[in-house]
Amino acid sequence: MPRTIIDIPDSQLRDVDRLCQLLGISRAEAVRRGLQHFVEQNEAVKTDGFGLWKDHHDPKNANCENSDGLKKIESRSK
Repeated sequence: MPRTIIDIPDSQLRDVDRLCQLLGISRAEAVRRGLQHFVEQNEAVKTDGFGLWKDHHDPKNANCENSDGLKKIESRSK
């Protein structure tokens, strides 16, 4: 298992150590659980943007299926 060095504020480390003692787990296990929770809660970041622009229509693109509607809107504003 790879190791890493991180900086943790003293107050946060005291809180973690207190909880670890109550839960009967090591500090390393608490960090692993915290990181796992972080990853699970942020899974959507990887996928929420996929396909976001698939229905985007460029008004300057003549092949765009919505270009006629946009041209009508543009002509009204002139």
